[in-house]
Amino acid sequence: MSETAQPEAHHHPTPRQYVQIALLLAVLTGIEVGLYYTEPTLGKLVTPALLILAAVKFGLVVGYYMHLKYEKRLLTGFFGAGFILAGLVYAVVLVSFLILPRFA
Repeated sequence: MSETAQPEAHHHPTPRQYVQIALLLAVLTGIEVGLYYTEPTLGKLVTPALLILAAVKFGLVVGYYMHLKYEKRLLTGFFGAGFILAGLVYAVVLVSFLILPRFA
């Protein structure tokens, strides 16, 4: 007998996991809103905290809702490399706007 190759079944989050992640995202958003209102108290710590929370939320959305967590590592690597490249370009432009006006 010949065996037919079955395509790999992609694992997806269950509806319960989707709800859990949505609730976690809602809690993280609430923390972000709370941090915004504590800016006068916390001062310069608010911006890094908000950026870290945004990165965590981004990772959750990309990993679960875009199913990147369950894809092949090559696809995840391509996405990660593109994201890092975009971040580096953003950082270079931001730094150039901060530094270049001083020399003008």
